[in-house]
Amino acid sequence: MAPPLCSRVLERFLVMFVLIFIRANASDPPLTLDYYKSTCPRVLDIVRREMECAVFSDPRNAAIIVRLHMHDCFVQGCDGSVLLDDTITLKSEKKAAQNNHSLRGFKIMDRIKLMVESECPGVVSCADILTIAARDAVILVGGPYWDVPLGRKDARTANYELANANLPGANEGLVSIIAKFINQGLSVTDMVALSGAHTIGMARCESFRARLYGDLELTSEKSPMAESYINSLRSACPAFGFSSNNNVSALDYVTPNLFDNSYYQLLVRGQGLLNSDQEMYSSLLGIETRHLVQKYAEDPLEFFKQFAESMVKMGNITNYDSLVSGEVRKNCRFINSLSHSEE
Repeated sequence: MAPPLCSRVLERFLVMFVLIFIRANASDPPLTLDYYKSTCPRVLDIVRREMECAVFSDPRNAAIIVRLHMHDCFVQGCDGSVLLDDTITLKSEKKAAQNNHSLRGFKIMDRIKLMVESECPGVVSCADILTIAARDAVILVGGPYWDVPLGRKDARTANYELANANLPGANEGLVSIIAKFINQGLSVTDMVALSGAHTIGMARCESFRARLYGDLELTSEKSPMAESYINSLRSACPAFGFSSNNNVSALDYVTPNLFDNSYYQLLVRGQGLLNSDQEMYSSLLGIETRHLVQKYAEDPLEFFKQFAESMVKMGNITNYDSLVSGEVRKNCRFINSLSHSEE
């Protein structure tokens, strides 16, 4: 027998009230600095140790983990959804346009999770581990420190469609990218500061071919880029040829393995590798972004301060569904209830 109409109405009202209450407190996510103080007190040490091994073996792993963290947070919040593999019932975010063939670091996360599980089984979420690892990655290549609020849960779903819609592209226009950051609750200042992570990043040929051969030349009359470097870029990334799409070059060719403000200095000289980066300084629509780029190019301490603040802000983007139905995954690639046959 169906429940009375008034009961169904009351039930819907209560559900709506809970959702509204959660979203009304979105600016104050339930994260704390001492979340694992009693349940896994050594988690920060474990993550730091494993990240030291990863970055010392290959400095590029620092940028890889920071990018993985951002691509997680921009799709339904910082919930570890980017780490999930395809299954019969779940479509992974890993093959979305901005992730496919370029997003890496999953084996690093597997190793860290294994070490954390051996110390504190079933306690620390993959989302928290990734957030801590991103902070440590920056520090290990000379970047700033910040405290990491913890207490995230892992999502039981991924969102391939949202990954395609939300993640900024290398050849995307400035206005569109700003809109994507604002949609995440991040300001223009956050966008310019967080883009500074490209000071340690690498880019695939497919992402900067338009910059090499398009309307925006990779140089400027004021401070031309070394001809030998341009030639090396074009050698690694010819105008035509699918086979070269995965060839990579440093976004900051001056200090590619050091977290500093050299990236912004290159933008001021018109030497940003990606169109999307250079537009922050060169676009006629980028009055505010141009000012910020100039400021960070001149003042590395101001850049470090804002980058740390913006990373905390981005890391606090919460998946509200996980507050109710999230979990702590034992394996970052699969939800806990996944049967062996589905794997």
